[in-house]
Amino acid sequence: MDFFHTFGMPGRWYSELFDIAADQYGFVTTEDLQHLGGDAQVLVDMRRHGHVDRVAHGLYRFHSFPAGPLDEFMQATLWPRRLGVISHDSALDLWDLCDVNPAKIHVTVPKAARLRRATPPEYVVHTRDLEPVDVTRFEGIPVVTALRAILDGQERHLDRRLIDQAVDSARRRGLITREELPVVEAAG
Repeated sequence: MDFFHTFGMPGRWYSELFDIAADQYGFVTTEDLQHLGGDAQVLVDMRRHGHVDRVAHGLYRFHSFPAGPLDEFMQATLWPRRLGVISHDSALDLWDLCDVNPAKIHVTVPKAARLRRATPPEYVVHTRDLEPVDVTRFEGIPVVTALRAILDGQERHLDRRLIDQAVDSARRRGLITREELPVVEAAG
């Protein structure tokens, strides 16, 4: 028997969610489905038929997407109702600006966010209302800019050598400008 005879022909929801998952490393949320006009039962049924795995409450992943090194970052941004932005040490790591090696993934959510579920142990959640200029995407993943990541590192008293390494790397790669250097120096 082939795939479609075993699991049934995928329908409209499968196709529409698959398109969303293609931009999210294979992940979809119940919010994605609701935005399309469906309810959470569709994902429960897709799981029962073997199309997706449940990763966390309200978060699913299509089997047909191969696992990759950035999956955990995308998952972290989707976990808190799509409100998360990779930040702090994790953003420095994602941008590959310095030799920081965070034990947990740092995610920033808006101050008004009401997280109804316990924070997974692999995340550190920060609350801050980020300005649009402070947020960008890296390989499709919401992340703070290099400048914001460096400033966050300074706020958390990250080792000065790592901050200097991040500043040098960001300047060389054009991720911060000469005009932004005084902001970094003033915060340091």
